[in-house]
Formats: sequence, C-alpha cells, structure tokens
Amino acid sequence: MSNSPDVSRRDFLKAGVAASALAGVGLGGFYFGYNKAIRSPVRVGVIGTGDEGSVLIGALNPNFIAVKSIADIRPFNQFRAFHGDWTNKDNKPSLLPVRPGLMSIYGWKTETEAKKRVKVYGPYQELLENAKKDGIEAIIIATPLHLHAEIAIAAMKQGLHVITEKLMAQTVGQCKEMTRVADAQKLYLAIGHQRHYNVKYWQAKDWIQRGLLGDVHSIRAQWHRSNLPPPYNDSWKMPLPPGAKQEDMPIKLDAEIVKARRALQQSYGSETEGWLKVLGQLEAQVADRQLIQMDKALGYKGKTVKDANGKVVYDCTPLEELIRWRLWDQTGAGMMAELGSHQLDAASIFVSALYPEGHPHAHPLRVVAAANRPIFGPDRDIEDHVCCIIEFPMPEYDEKDKKTHRKKISVQYASINGNGYLGYGELVYGTKGTLALEKEQDLKLLTGSGDEGDGETTVKVSGGGGGPSLDTQASGPARKAGGAAGGPVSRGYVEELEHWAWCIRHPAPENQPRCTPKVAMADAIIALTTNLAVRTGQPIRFKPEWFESEKDDTPERDLKIEPT
Repeated sequence: MSNSPDVSRRDFLKAGVAASALAGVGLGGFYFGYNKAIRSPVRVGVIGTGDEGSVLIGALNPNFIAVKSIADIRPFNQFRAFHGDWTNKDNKPSLLPVRPGLMSIYGWKTETEAKKRVKVYGPYQELLENAKKDGIEAIIIATPLHLHAEIAIAAMKQGLHVITEKLMAQTVGQCKEMTRVADAQKLYLAIGHQRHYNVKYWQAKDWIQRGLLGDVHSIRAQWHRSNLPPPYNDSWKMPLPPGAKQEDMPIKLDAEIVKARRALQQSYGSETEGWLKVLGQLEAQVADRQLIQMDKALGYKGKTVKDANGKVVYDCTPLEELIRWRLWDQTGAGMMAELGSHQLDAASIFVSALYPEGHPHAHPLRVVAAANRPIFGPDRDIEDHVCCIIEFPMPEYDEKDKKTHRKKISVQYASINGNGYLGYGELVYGTKGTLALEKEQDLKLLTGSGDEGDGETTVKVSGGGGGPSLDTQASGPARKAGGAAGGPVSRGYVEELEHWAWCIRHPAPENQPRCTPKVAMADAIIALTTNLAVRTGQPIRFKPEWFESEKDDTPERDLKIEPT
C-alpha cells in the first residue's frame, strides 16, 4: 500500500471500523452514555401521527417509552399510527419496516386491544386537556412545522417534557420562547436532529477530533431529488381525499380501492390479512374527506395564488394546506427547513469537532444564497432549487487580526428537484484527508489530499443496503437495512428517543439530550436566515445575539423581514 499511514493511525482506523461495525439498534447506550433500560417507561402522548410521526412510532423502544395517547385529526394518520403504513405495490408494503405501527411495536394483536391501552384524540388540545387524567408525563410532537412552538409551549406549561421533530420552530422568536419556557419549567426539551445520535456521524466527528483530516477547510453537502410535476411523482404533493379538489387525484385513489377489494376476494391464507390492512388504510385515507366540511375550523387558512394581473392561477384549500403543508409558507419553511437543516446541522457538528471539548457549538459568520423555481408551477410557495454558501470560523479566526481574519471554513449546500443523481450526503475536506458520508449509511475516510485511486488509503464503514431515510417522503420507500455486522442500521431515531426518556428518568444538569434547545435553535437560525437571504437576494451576517435565547434579537426582527 503506497503512502500508507503510520502504525498508530492504521491501528486507530482498524479500531474505528470495528466499533462502527457494531452500529446497530440498541447500542445507543454504548455510544452515548445511557443504560439499556430505565426503571419504568416514560408515559407519553404522540401529537401528529402522519409521515414523520409514524416513523418516530416505529423507532420506539417499549423499555423506554409507553404510548398512552395519540392525537391527529386525520383518520388516515390514526390508522397508520396503529397498523403501520401499508402503502404497497402488489401487496408488498414498502414503508412498513420504517412505519410498523403501535400494534407491532407493543405486540398488541388487535386494534380493539390497542385502543384499550391508547386513547385516541383528534385536535391536539384534547390530548393536552386530558394529559393528567391519562397519566401522561411527556409529549412527542410531529406536526406540521407551524404548530411546533404552539404545542410545545402549551405542553411544557402543563409540566410535560417535550421532544419535537425538526425544525425547532418556524421563526427564531418562537425558538427562543420555547427555550425560555423549558428553562423556567425545568423540563427536558429535545429536538429531532437525528444526526446527533447517528453513530456514523459520531465516528466522523471522532476522526476529525483526532486530526486524521488535518486542517478542515471546506465542507460540501447536497440533497438531490427526482421530484417532478404530474404525470411524474412529486413526493411532497400527497394525494387528497376524493371530493377535496375537483381537479386532483381522486380517480387514482378510487382505483386503488377497487384493486384492493378484488385482490382481497381472490386472496387466501396470510395474504388475506395483508389485503385487509391495505384496504383499511385506503378507506381511512378516503375518510379524510370528512375534514372538507370543517374547512377553516381545521386551523388552516388556505391560499389563493394570483398572477401579476390579479387572475387566480391556483387555489389552495385549507385541507390541501393541511396535507401538503411542506409546500406553503404559512405552514412550513421550504427545503432549507426540511432537508438543508439536517445537513447544515451535520456541518456544525464537523466544525465544532475542531474546537476543544466543551467549547460552545460553532456558529456561522455569513450566508449568501440563491433559489429559483424552474420546474413546478403556482401550486406552492417553496422553491424548487436552493443553494448557499455559509462561512464558519476556524478555531484561530479573529475578525480584527489581519493574519487570521480570513481563516474560515466554507460550507456549500445545494438541494434540487427534478434530478436525483448522486442522492444526498456530505463531504468534509481537510489537508490530510477527506470524509464522505453517503445517505447516512456509508462513511468513507480517504487519507491524503489527492484523488481517490491514486494510491492513498481508503477506509469504508458500510451500513448495508437501503434503510429508512431522514425524510421518507423525500427519498422514496425505505428498505430494511443490514448493518456491517449483520444487524440493522440506525439513523439515530431510536437513540434520540431512548436518551430523552433516560434523561427524564435521571434528571440532572449533566444529563442532557445531545440536541438541546440551544443547539437546535442554532440549526434553525442557519436554515431560516438562509431563507431570508434567498428572499432578499442579499448576503446576511449572523449576529451573536441571535444565538442567545435570553436576548430578543432575531433575524426576522433585526432585518425587518417577514419570516415568509
């Protein structure tokens, strides 16, 4: 092997690969310092059991968490919460491994048995009103983004611990209010940036801390998706129930029901049970049509889109906004919130690894960004493509020192629709090596600063095939993954939920979730400020006060820009 590393580095690489090979479900305590079980599971309510809520349900460890209630206004989501996601092709559920449902997780045989143990509510307010009676201690939130702060603050004011899906909130002001309430109530508030519990990213951070990459000077990340307008697939424009919109896709859903009924009549043995689940899920999706009558009572406004001449070119109903919330400014925050926040969070982890242990999370200095919409029409607010460059300080950076004021790390990020080539991942460039993380599964270290294949040493830690992605709607169907040692690969969902529950059972200043409100707020500031840079077309410098929860300064206030 030409240009081979020295013995100590080689030995470390071997040890690192061996440790990473153990990266399976149930080993979170080994990596992140908590026990295999707690004295009694934390009793929780789950608010929002849609796509991401069902993924979180699928990651629950019954030794740590006992679900006592759920809340979701959609019959479709209530069905999936219990039975799992039977979205299928030829009766082969493609999403069931990642969304298996409560009955599978807890071993309940029938829905009747399950509902004796788990209360079902529609509006989230009903769950919170009955939380004390139901014995709830904590809440899992996986609703559309615009509700995160509202629900989290209401729950914490009732004395309930909270873990909420990312992004932390829709505005930085909301993030600060959530943090202040958690501090005042002395409660655990954790945010679901799963990379903080992904052992592949832990291994990458360790390699950076040990200096195997030398001086890290550039990071590049991307998330490419093949989403296209009809007749192709647009994973963020989910089907509406029949009758919700005249021009939308009711025919397809009706046809699927006819197909399922025919298959059920022709099935036998175990196939019959499968087709009963498929039919039940389709009928629950149709049952969402009852929400049409609720209109704005849903809490959604809808939106009328007009062209420059005032002509209506698209009408988004409240129900459509509920189901397709990622597409609209009123309910979401676009690609930076849904995709970019994960990868900019990873960049922050890598940059912070350059600083001494215990140093505060590294904060960015400046962002320049651009975005456009060349593919989709007026059926959304969000952009099709977004790209940005964010500058982070190196440890020796000093703005006032002429010798070090240019010591910065450039983080380049791009997310596009219309072409999924190369998928998603991160690259970390150093003077002695390169780290490549592909789809959260493969971690590769290339030592040396040359091109791959020029005789340098490559170490690859593979996560096996497929596996659930952070955004199942973005990356398509999940497949069960085999780990390097034959076990399943964890993306960090299991570990983040276990550790949150462990902290609740072991309250102490030193026992904190890895993605605390302060860390998560920094991630939200990066994503939301990048959106502001996109909308203004101007570079933006990050103010230190934005990252301090006790201060009222926020990007949207200081820049006098509406967050939408």
